Amino acid sequence: MGILDKRYIKENITNNKDKPVTYRWTHGATDDDLGDGLLIYSIIQYMRAKVCVCLGSGGGFIPRIMTRARQDLHEAGIFEGDNGMSWGDIGVTFIVDAANEIGGEVDWLNKDSFFRETFCPRIINDTTEKAYYNFFVKEDIKVDYLHIDAGHSYKDVKQDFELYSKLLSPKGIVSIHDTDKSYSKDYIVTKDIKDQDHFHEFTDGPAKFMKELLKDPKWNVLNLFNNGILKTKPSSTGLTIVQHA
Repeated sequence: MGILDKRYIKENITNNKDKPVTYRWTHGATDDDLGDGLLIYSIIQYMRAKVCVCLGSGGGFIPRIMTRARQDLHEAGIFEGDNGMSWGDIGVTFIVDAANEIGGEVDWLNKDSFFRETFCPRIINDTTEKAYYNFFVKEDIKVDYLHIDAGHSYKDVKQDFELYSKLLSPKGIVSIHDTDKSYSKDYIVTKDIKDQDHFHEFTDGPAKFMKELLKDPKWNVLNLFNNGILKTKPSSTGLTIVQHA
């Protein structure tokens, strides 16, 4: 028996019971493998992150890992008190997504979706900019773990980082998805997708902003890329971890 509960992962994290979670492949995940989701789970566990924010999520893959990590901290006796997933003492998982179908469709807006019924995230169905000014700032929310995966243009990624990084708690961590330029360079898509206006932004924005961050002495930056290590197996589109220097 392995260290991970493969049955739970397959039924709840990488699948909605028996249907694969949308866009899990961009994280290098399969039925039994969390891909870069394992990194996010581990960081939340290690840093004792309570307030987790996910900017953009087509299938809810990362938010459900955020919630499970917080629950497991409670089960391990690290977090104490009420273990309510979104209103208790173990923190909260926020999702911010305008659900405007730019960059992909969201499949969990219905309140009776498997994801929402199982993981009970708090959802802000609006742009990341409006959510920042009209929710997070007004409620004076500090963020322990931030995952950026919303608009993929350079302008969008830069704005999301510059705004939400202001909300980070002293030991807060940021992850930026889709930062591996080699993945997007090698990846083949059908012509109908490649002809869409936002496709170039998807393959360019996060990687371009990541290179800018590497030059900024205020931040420690770690790129975790596994594209090409095993060419016959799925790989992540890239995860960059950022923390105050």
